[in-house]
Amino acid sequence: MKLFSKEQIYEGDKLTAERQNITSTDLMERAGTQIFNWMHARMQGAQVPIHVFCGIGNNGGDGLVLARHLITHGYNVATYIVNCSDKRSKDFLVNYDRIKNVTKTWPTMLSCKEEFADIQIGADDIIVDAIFGIGLNRPPNDWVKALFQKFKASKAFTLSIDMPSGLYSDKAVEDDDAVVFAGYTLSFQSPKLVFFLPKTEKYTTQWEVLDIGIDRDYLMQTETEVELISKHEVLPIYQPRKKFVHKGDFGHVMILGGSYGKIGAVNLASRAALSAGAGLVTAYTPKCGYHSLQTAIPEVMVITDDSETHISNINFEIEPTVIGVGVGLGTSEETVNAIEAFLKKNKTALVIDADGLNIIAQNKSLLKLLPKQTVLTPHLKELERLVGQWTDDFDMLKRVKAFSEKYNVIVLIKGAHSITVNKNKLYINTTGNPGMATAGSGDVLTGVISGLIAQNYSPLAATIFGVYLHGKSGDISIEDYGYQSLIARHIIETLGEAYIDLFKQPEQQQEDNQQEPEQKKQ
Repeated sequence: MKLFSKEQIYEGDKLTAERQNITSTDLMERAGTQIFNWMHARMQGAQVPIHVFCGIGNNGGDGLVLARHLITHGYNVATYIVNCSDKRSKDFLVNYDRIKNVTKTWPTMLSCKEEFADIQIGADDIIVDAIFGIGLNRPPNDWVKALFQKFKASKAFTLSIDMPSGLYSDKAVEDDDAVVFAGYTLSFQSPKLVFFLPKTEKYTTQWEVLDIGIDRDYLMQTETEVELISKHEVLPIYQPRKKFVHKGDFGHVMILGGSYGKIGAVNLASRAALSAGAGLVTAYTPKCGYHSLQTAIPEVMVITDDSETHISNINFEIEPTVIGVGVGLGTSEETVNAIEAFLKKNKTALVIDADGLNIIAQNKSLLKLLPKQTVLTPHLKELERLVGQWTDDFDMLKRVKAFSEKYNVIVLIKGAHSITVNKNKLYINTTGNPGMATAGSGDVLTGVISGLIAQNYSPLAATIFGVYLHGKSGDISIEDYGYQSLIARHIIETLGEAYIDLFKQPEQQQEDNQQEPEQKKQ
């Protein structure tokens, strides 16, 4: 799914009005009606008090359309206008006149000066936040901040229109008190980037996209900087296997890593590469890893370093398709020297994680030695060592895009919504859960991505697809283990189910979910 920028949304609205021969007021009516339909389908006339707070711009106009429809359908509605300026949009004024024609009680004007103690909001009520939209460019004043805090203190369910008020679409928030914390956000046509960033995702617990009929050609033809990756996006990436194939057709992964006490990382990455579909996997480790790997994973071949405890001299005669570097590696002086010597002569595709990244961060001249489209998989602290400290999430993305462009590498920013960065393009993953915040999960991901590259997926496709599969596998695993008891090897064990899930129809998934509890009882 494409994530449109603020400027692209404005352009889409304008083109839609022109091409469909409608006015901007008609488009607002369409948007407000869609919100009403969403609420009406869930409430079915229930007389829960609904408090609709409207700004005086177009987001407020959407709120007025909603309020009008709620009123005409007999809902218990109180409408408020947050009237902090005299700059009211044309479409807001049109809908302000319309709502006055359907209600005996006109919307309450809030001048942003007086106390609002008279506004009584119960914990079982519903707040609709239609105060500020995507056009907000400055912090709300203290009165509005206090109103937002009243929303929060009420514990009422808060539904935000398009995005939580006080949240910017293209820059960081400086004050948590100046943003509405929404239980649910209905976003027009596409979600917003800020729903997925570490510091701003907290402002909406859940979100959903409403289709308001923006011109289809515009949506299809417009290139966006950000894409949201779900099953729909990864299915075209998947490469089916032909009948007459052999293991050599699916590449050879080398996992280069391990040190005394950290051979388990190589074990996990190697297993994951095999389970992702690699034809052959070889582990290159210190001698201390030989017996455990040969015993634990008989399918994996093992080459050992001269050193008993750490990588000291990388030397092998095989020709792997891709090399996963860094898991459990350590950063001893000999290992650092060995990695530097290896990078100077290596021409094979690389996936670099963990201490491989830390070694490069300590000696950034090594970045120039990386093959084109090398995949780097840092978590946030490792990323900071690579690109430097950032001031906010938007600064982080700016730095990573510049870094990716400069060195022609793919950077996977690992997190709740892992983001794959390839130069100026961002791909945000939608699978995964908090249970995957566990030791070894990143090692598994290194193996999965390496296993896909071995099968002739491009590094970018392998990263996007690998992150999706890794997260989906974790989602499947928590059904049995829950968040707290999920461990890295469980993710490997359900990779096959994650592949199978790609081809399940929604009805089939629903049947499986209904059958599982019964099977567990037996």
